[in-house]
Amino acid sequence: MTSHGVRRGQAERDAITVEIGYALFSGMFVAAPTFGVVAGPALLFDLPAGVEQALRPAGTAAAVLLFVARVVSVLVRFRRAGQPVRPRRTRPDGA
Repeated sequence: MTSHGVRRGQAERDAITVEIGYALFSGMFVAAPTFGVVAGPALLFDLPAGVEQALRPAGTAAAVLLFVARVVSVLVRFRRAGQPVRPRRTRPDGA
């Protein structure tokens, strides 16, 4: 049910499901490289302990922040775009 008390059709529920999946996967594809770029040097190189202790949480925080920002931006954009109440129907062949 929507906020207006109208039931959603199967196509609309499917579109929402696909959009949520896209938002989560695109969020992961933004977060993983971000973590790698920020925390990667601490994992690959022998750095001073203070630098390593600073880079890992910074990488985690940056990755989480960008993941959430990406998911929210995709879902807000989807909601603003809206879905047509009645999709346009094509005419049968030859009509």
